[in-house]
Amino acid sequence: MLVVVGGHTRNIGKTSVICSIIRAFPQQRWTAIKITQYGHGVCSTDGSDCGCAVPDHPYAINKELDPSQGTDTSRYLAAGAGRSYWARTAQGCLAEVIAPLRFLWDAPGYTIVESNSVLQFVKPDLYLSVLDFRNPDFKPSSLRYLDRADALIAVSDSPPAWQGVAESLWRNKPLFRVDPPEYFSPELKAFLDPPLQPANN
Repeated sequence: MLVVVGGHTRNIGKTSVICSIIRAFPQQRWTAIKITQYGHGVCSTDGSDCGCAVPDHPYAINKELDPSQGTDTSRYLAAGAGRSYWARTAQGCLAEVIAPLRFLWDAPGYTIVESNSVLQFVKPDLYLSVLDFRNPDFKPSSLRYLDRADALIAVSDSPPAWQGVAESLWRNKPLFRVDPPEYFSPELKAFLDPPLQPANN
């Protein structure tokens, strides 16, 4: 099973939501993957020069081994993931990394991926979009795939501060309100329970 978790902007709790899902369903022994795209020497995550670029290579996939580092991939392990990877590629070159990643998520088991843009190449079993109604920034990649979301996870309940986002893309979808530090709720668990249970359960 492939689960994709995206969000309309950075720093709104996507990694925390993934960690909460991993903790809520530990029996799945998740493979967790974070995809980062970079451009012109700066990280697309926050615009800083973070060193995530891969000189002379179209992509890199690093396996995380240490659950104590505090990085996003390390947090996946600390939450209980069986395997954790960081995939990095230049903007416009995401297709290069899809084939090797398929070896991970096409294997038997449960994989959860933090990304919006990966939806250009895959149709996951479940796509969850994290939204902060207070934050006016809305990434084009998130807007492009918002109508494909199976459910929305809201980290605030204010009126939307977005511009140019049609309500028809999100208003009638299942929406679950969560708060830090858990970024989870009993209602969200009940929604996820059927699709995330093994077929023989």
